[in-house]
Amino acid sequence: MSALPEQQQRPPGTTAAMEPVPDHGEESYVGHGRLAGKAAVITGGDSGIGRAVAIAFAREGADVLVAYLEEDDDARETQRWVEQAGRRAVLVRGDLADAAHCSAVIERAVDELGRIDVLVNNAAFQRTYKRLEDVPDEEWQRHFDTNITAMFRLCKAALPHLRAGASIINTASVNVDQPKPTLVPYAATKGAIANFTAGLAQQLGDRGIRVNSVLPGPIWTPLIPSTMPPDQVKSFGKSVPLGRPGQPAELAPIFVLLASDEASYMSGGAYPVTGGNPIL
Repeated sequence: MSALPEQQQRPPGTTAAMEPVPDHGEESYVGHGRLAGKAAVITGGDSGIGRAVAIAFAREGADVLVAYLEEDDDARETQRWVEQAGRRAVLVRGDLADAAHCSAVIERAVDELGRIDVLVNNAAFQRTYKRLEDVPDEEWQRHFDTNITAMFRLCKAALPHLRAGASIINTASVNVDQPKPTLVPYAATKGAIANFTAGLAQQLGDRGIRVNSVLPGPIWTPLIPSTMPPDQVKSFGKSVPLGRPGQPAELAPIFVLLASDEASYMSGGAYPVTGGNPIL
């Protein structure tokens, strides 16, 4: 991937306005029936990592509910790819910072898909700040409401519908181990996600429900040009050993593995996809 051009969008950003447009596996991901008959809920599934996961899950045989904030065009594009794979795609728009909406997402999944086998908590809020004094109280709270409190609410609402063999996958971040100073609120929530995941995996083990987290490094999604200054966008991903940002499509395989029955003994793990930055 060549150097990224400087660019800026209004949050939460759109895929079509990105240069270059990310690769979500639209033309490359090949499924092998590893999720045949499963139903999945994917938050933040309209774009970025969530879209790549939705496409991969569909091609592996799963129906999906895509929860998203407001970008209808992105959500419909994800739906188009899922349906092209011959699977159902249910779109649910709304703000996961609202407790009632978290419950509504799970209820809709059960009503429309009949079951929930996989819950992917991927939606996130991120902003960049030079100093802690620059962080408005309401944005600090927004980070936690969206990134970790919504995760707690979604898991709690989903548990009555999850059977033995079900999988919960939470998107954390390389910031769990390497917190970026300009992303202090975001990094704090990602640390909380890793801890929540590890504890919940132990709590749900006797129910046969697996819980894991994925730790992405610099991945080229709408979150980047919509939440970072243009000069940081231009250099995004250059500091990792592989020397480039990752594409959302490069995250999909680990989500597929963790969702599949092949990962039946994998729980409580944190799986880095970081372009070479070690997570210890």
